Amino acid sequence: MAVIPVDSLDDPRLADYSHQTDVALRKASGTEHGLYLAESALVLERALRAGHVPRSVLALGGSVGEALALVGDSVPVFSGADELLAELTGYVLHRGLIASMHRPALPSPQTLLAASTRVVILENVADPTNVGAIFRSVAGIGADAVLVTARCSDPFYRRAIRVSMGTVLQVPWTRLPDWASARDLLTASGFHVAALALEPGAVSLRDFAASAPDRVALVLGAEGDGLTPEALAASDTIVQIPMAHGIDSLNVAATAAVAMYALAE
Repeated sequence: MAVIPVDSLDDPRLADYSHQTDVALRKASGTEHGLYLAESALVLERALRAGHVPRSVLALGGSVGEALALVGDSVPVFSGADELLAELTGYVLHRGLIASMHRPALPSPQTLLAASTRVVILENVADPTNVGAIFRSVAGIGADAVLVTARCSDPFYRRAIRVSMGTVLQVPWTRLPDWASARDLLTASGFHVAALALEPGAVSLRDFAASAPDRVALVLGAEGDGLTPEALAASDTIVQIPMAHGIDSLNVAATAAVAMYALAE
């Protein structure tokens, strides 16, 4: 398929890029599971390597060749003047290109747990920046999968993907059911549930890591509110990171990185 020049913003095929919210893309009509946006050639390459399917690509003139090299000639590649594309999207395409991608079907929690020994559970972490940073740490430091609760920010939201450097497209993830069901799933899969929280009687991360069980699920909660009573009740051990200088806690993304490093084999 030839490169399609953009000289008007009225083409309905450009609607994926036209000031769309993440929520609107997730519910996009004509798709099975919705859409997400992949910014930059690096992120698009990681999405393609993960088996995700592009619907179209929007590229600045200097990035058209890169886009074609990645998606071939079977996917529409739109290109136009910088100012026109900025008007369409609402921001300047600093990274050269952006792709509209079909969301894949999420695996079942049972499938991910069966193939994992270390998982990270995010309960109600609403900030996509934190979600993206945690996924980057999971990819770099080492965990097998991420499970998120219903009220957690969507890992496929544009900012989470950008902050993660596209690693949310590499790290297996899915959503968890309610805590009662999730606890049963984790137990059946042989996981020890370790909640990171500032609670009386919490075990030091150093002590926990020194004799950690073979299969561990690290549970982290939202900034400020922390973990819910249901999450704490579903945990086998409550763990905290020893702090200095009167500081009581770290940012949730930093906490996740420290905890994963301590448990790294």
